[in-house]
Amino acid sequence: MKLDINVAGRSALTATLALALAACGGGGSSPPNAGPAPTSSASPSTAGPCSVANQIAFADDVLNDWYLFPNLLDNSVNQADFTTVQSFLDARVAPARAQSRDVGFTFATSIADENALIASGSSAGFGVRLSFDQINNRLFILEAFENAPGFAAGIDRGTEILAIGTDASNLQTVSSLLTNGGPGAVVDALGPSDAGITRVLRFAQADGTVLERSVAKADFSLDPVSDRYGAVIIQDGGRNVGYLNLRTFIVGSAADELRNAFQLFASNNVDELIMDFRYNGGGLVSVAETLGDLMGRDEIGSIFSQTVLRPERSDNNATRLFQNELNALQPDGLVLIGTSSTASASELVTNAMLPYVASSRIALVGSDTSGKPVGQFAFDLEDCDLRVRAVTFQTLNANNEGEYFTGLASVMPNTCEADDDFTMPLGDPNEASIATALDFLAGRSCTAISSDQGQIAQRAPASGMMAPDQPTAAQYQVPGLF
Repeated sequence: MKLDINVAGRSALTATLALALAACGGGGSSPPNAGPAPTSSASPSTAGPCSVANQIAFADDVLNDWYLFPNLLDNSVNQADFTTVQSFLDARVAPARAQSRDVGFTFATSIADENALIASGSSAGFGVRLSFDQINNRLFILEAFENAPGFAAGIDRGTEILAIGTDASNLQTVSSLLTNGGPGAVVDALGPSDAGITRVLRFAQADGTVLERSVAKADFSLDPVSDRYGAVIIQDGGRNVGYLNLRTFIVGSAADELRNAFQLFASNNVDELIMDFRYNGGGLVSVAETLGDLMGRDEIGSIFSQTVLRPERSDNNATRLFQNELNALQPDGLVLIGTSSTASASELVTNAMLPYVASSRIALVGSDTSGKPVGQFAFDLEDCDLRVRAVTFQTLNANNEGEYFTGLASVMPNTCEADDDFTMPLGDPNEASIATALDFLAGRSCTAISSDQGQIAQRAPASGMMAPDQPTAAQYQVPGLF
């Protein structure tokens, strides 16, 4: 649906308002009762329809008209004080951020880049997830995408990056970069996420082999379900347990890949599932709904989730019911493997399933999740390639539950603390989090997740996903991606 934005003193701009039923991003249809488009309050003297001032004014109108927590906007913020849309958004939503209601969830991005990401998983870079050990100043690979340059160069889960340079003559050790400049220095050394950017990397593979390779960043497609470990049958105590590792909900093809995974599960009589979303930052709610349908064989017509907007936008509220899916299961046991990088649609699915799995048979394993029971609509200033992702709705389950702003551990009936053992492959039943998930499903005891866990649980005592100050559309949705 096209909406005209009337800009005072200038010709009208056009924006597309897409109802993105996506926790942490995505796309979809327009609200049925969107009403008039935001009207810019930018000064007529502002030069150019795509000037920073006009873009900031557009973002401000979006927040005023649609933001889920209007009472948590800082109305003292002056548009003229900012030189980027993102810095303005950060300032406006600071009160919500202080209450953990919007921790980086409202952001500005490129329409073209995000649409390409949704359509095909298109991204550019080495195709790896990076995590840094803040205490020992080390940099590890948590995951490598199979069709990307990093994996082709021999870099995979468990690899340690030792040094980075533009060529072999100017390698800088990661330890010195982190010691002298922190994570930002490593990000700078790796260079922008543009195809063709080349870096020489010295790295130690998981078996200790040290290699030095020149690796060029390239365009690649994010495969949401790995062909190596995305869908696996784990035999445990004579039971077939379905293991699903979904990397992201943001790629539209993830829905069909999930259907393929559940065909494997159905053919092996699976009724216990492990959903490994430890690095899944969310994405399309439509993909989350497909996953819910695939776990709701006996719940067709029951409430999967509810979408709730601010009171004056309540005519856009919606209820999603379970729908029929071929090869759907009704899990007797369900485990989410999570970390602080597990967010959004990952949490939505788990919360939505709480009413439909016996409380003794559902658990969160790993560490506490991000805590994002809200999602964004996309507000597009098309001619300027500006998309404002503003928090506009909260999701609730069939029991009207959805207040997990501090993480899912606060609402899960069972939690089991476990390391993210990146020395072991994903999908391996001996990996610490997967082994703990199997223990829970088998009825064995575990240690509950402590309430003060804020870091990604790993063998390194304090570590976190690497992230640039100005992430690409893919980096917003796929934590740690480079």
